[in-house]
Amino acid sequence: MTTRPALDTDPEKVGQRIRHLRQARGVSLSELARRAGVGKATLSGLETGTRNPTLETLWAITAQLGVPIAAILDPPTEPLVVRGQAVEATLLRVFEENGVTFELYHMRVPPGVSQTSPAHHAEVSEHVTVFSGVLSAGPLDAPLTAGPGEYICWQSDVPHLYVAVGEQEVRASLLIRYPAHARSARVRPRSHRDLGRT
Repeated sequence: MTTRPALDTDPEKVGQRIRHLRQARGVSLSELARRAGVGKATLSGLETGTRNPTLETLWAITAQLGVPIAAILDPPTEPLVVRGQAVEATLLRVFEENGVTFELYHMRVPPGVSQTSPAHHAEVSEHVTVFSGVLSAGPLDAPLTAGPGEYICWQSDVPHLYVAVGEQEVRASLLIRYPAHARSARVRPRSHRDLGRT
């Protein structure tokens, strides 16, 4: 199965931001590559702008840098599309409330392919509302399922998956919540069936 580059744009600025964040934290290129589980040559090529990374690679690196993925992307003047192995997500908005950063995406997941995303940094959570199709998503050991009009959420500081169930493409909203530096409450995996329960 082939991997798709995460970005349609020139990756040079993304690489410069990653290098700046890495150096500001006093982490060597070798050490960041090891922590993120990517090859040193891959990270070097990304930092110099000679490689267009996959979405999974960007998430693995930003998780180890402790920043939202939006921290390495240009503020979009038009919708920015990022791609993973199965997920295609259009970044609609990045906003902050009380030091917490949120990224809001419109997400498509075609049938017949699955995606395993690396863990984000501590206490990041993902919230999905499905508009069409049936989605299985969440931690690898306990994925949740949602159909049209249903909501699921999970703590995404563990590897997690996305897969369309059945023959229909999934269309959904994805909200990623990156907590402030202060410790926040852990989000337990939830489905639409939990709504209204205390």
